[in-house]
Amino acid sequence: MSASGNVTFCDLKQFSKDFRSYHIYFSFIICTLGSILNAFNIFILSTRQMRSPTNLILTALATADVIVMLEYMPFAYLQHEAASYFTYNFAAFLIFHAFFTNAFHFISCTLAIILAVWRYIAVKFPQRNIAWCHETRTKYTILLTYIFCACVCVPLLASMSINTKSGFQTANGSIAVNASLIANFTQVRNITIYYTGYRNSIFKDISFYVYGIVLKLIPCILLVILSTLLLIELFNAKKRKRSLHGGNKETRLLKKKQHHKHIEQEKQFNRTTKMLLAVLLLFLMAEFPPAMLGLLLHILGEKFALECYGPLGDLLDIFTLTISAINFVLYCIMSQKFREVFREHFVPFLPCGKAVKNQWISLQTVNTVV
Repeated sequence: MSASGNVTFCDLKQFSKDFRSYHIYFSFIICTLGSILNAFNIFILSTRQMRSPTNLILTALATADVIVMLEYMPFAYLQHEAASYFTYNFAAFLIFHAFFTNAFHFISCTLAIILAVWRYIAVKFPQRNIAWCHETRTKYTILLTYIFCACVCVPLLASMSINTKSGFQTANGSIAVNASLIANFTQVRNITIYYTGYRNSIFKDISFYVYGIVLKLIPCILLVILSTLLLIELFNAKKRKRSLHGGNKETRLLKKKQHHKHIEQEKQFNRTTKMLLAVLLLFLMAEFPPAMLGLLLHILGEKFALECYGPLGDLLDIFTLTISAINFVLYCIMSQKFREVFREHFVPFLPCGKAVKNQWISLQTVNTVV
């Protein structure tokens, strides 16, 4: 489907050209910093005192994010190097990059959805949480997620091909397809230009439905639904807490004495749920813009792709990478236990009292470790 008429959707050519010159620097800074922070996440969440089904999922998620960032840096470098453009090796790498990045990013999104499902079960059915979401089942779920997501992205790989056309190269290395663009140059040689494209219109449609619907839109819908359900359960938990403090003074004192430990565990449980909800909302922020742009691309056609979707590609990549890099900051802000484990292993000269470690042991029964 495409839009008719001579409508100009965006005027982003100059913005895209200006941002492209800074793209490689942003990419290397964010990917390097993000890889280090996610490596911290993997190490801390894998320690004995932090081990739990929830943290297994967060560890697998951080691993997928690191892999995406490490692969994105050579892509940003080759994209910045003009000499690599229109070569067969660069075209082949672009196809690999499209499959590899989308596969591992889809793994991250799917793990975020599984995290939301696990958390909803823990909040809604606490008596069945250990039986349904135990550590062994979580490990198998993570493994199947990696395999399943890679298989789902195979059509993206199959839909692309390397095409060729005749071109011209000047003495200074500039490449052009149209001879009129290099008419003022004296030393020009004929070359073969390699570029990526869809095999045919059928594969193009398949690629859209896989990327736009399966990889982007459906995860957004599921994240919205699950985040809403978690918010509702948090609201219900707050109402239960208020009702617990109801009644006369003697009743309140008795309830406080009998349920003090339960109240403390519930507070920790709700704090962790809020933190995981923030993680889900960050994923939604990263997935929603590409999902909407993908839908507009399918509706408005190639003109929208050239004027809007293509010029915004580098900016969307940087935005997504940035969100993937800040989970460490979120964990530090919202989880005291995460901060204390980080201090113990990486900055032991800072205060890290034994009282906190004693609290870790008592909270193991909650099955909520972060």
